[in-house]
Amino acid sequence: VQLQASGGGLVQAGGPRRLSCSASGRAFISYTVAWFRQAPGKAREFVSAIKYGIGTTYYGDFVKGRFTISRDNDKKIVYLQMNSLQPEDTAVYSCALDRTYYSGLDYPKVAADFDYWGQGTQVTVSS
Repeated sequence: VQLQASGGGLVQAGGPRRLSCSASGRAFISYTVAWFRQAPGKAREFVSAIKYGIGTTYYGDFVKGRFTISRDNDKKIVYLQMNSLQPEDTAVYSCALDRTYYSGLDYPKVAADFDYWGQGTQVTVSS
């Protein structure tokens, strides 16, 4: 499986940005895909995840309703729609894929849970 993140760039505070994570390989529909971010000098941070099947979604506490994750299984793309961006959202955003099955509402939420990673895309929010 190969992942490619795209859509980053320079955004004014309060503006939107949509990131895309394109995947290669079969059985994409069966895996959980997540977004993480890492700002300079800070630890990698969980942003959002979307599970296989009905596509249950999860978000980091800091998101507070501003971001929406979705997936198009036919195109093998996971999107992260980010609204009301703030300068503190400036980071490299990376997508990751986990092949593990999680029962119920359990989901992968730390970097070590994920098997494949994309290269990351820079999002810079100007004030």
